Amino acid sequence: MKKLILIFLLTTGFFGMAQVRWITLSQALEAQKKEPRKILIDFYADWCAPCREMEKYTFNHPEIAKIINQYYYAVKFESDGNESVTFAGHKFTNPDYKSKKGKNGLHQFSKYMNINIIPTMIFLDENTDPITSLSGALKAKEVEPYFTMIAKNEYKNIKTRKEWESYQRKFKSKIKE
Repeated sequence: MKKLILIFLLTTGFFGMAQVRWITLSQALEAQKKEPRKILIDFYADWCAPCREMEKYTFNHPEIAKIINQYYYAVKFESDGNESVTFAGHKFTNPDYKSKKGKNGLHQFSKYMNINIIPTMIFLDENTDPITSLSGALKAKEVEPYFTMIAKNEYKNIKTRKEWESYQRKFKSKIKE
């Protein structure tokens, strides 16, 4: 019986617990100085059902978590939260924040990053310059080509829709659904 419990704990630890290592924006910017990486910022809200779905099924998919942890500094940013952040020499707050319960006004940093809907992911390069954004509730298999392309700098070779379509056709997904 003890062996059975041990096997269960080991297998659920390896197969059921894919976790992205989320950090704050300030931690990511500090880490950038020591080891440059791309930054992935997930703009979300507590009240957003699609955001919770992405957290549970997309970000926690083992293949996606592996890509994110290997190539990115992953940041969760509450789009209508009360966190004070400094980015690109500017300090951002949320003067319209009222309480943790319910919706608040959009955070200044969310506005600065041109967030119009949530969930939205913003990708920054190693110099914190924007690469692109992805909006809406996306599944693991939908984000995998983007995460891989950006992580490996393949996006720099894609200039046209035709090149993007060619990339998608050639892309070999590691996600089995």
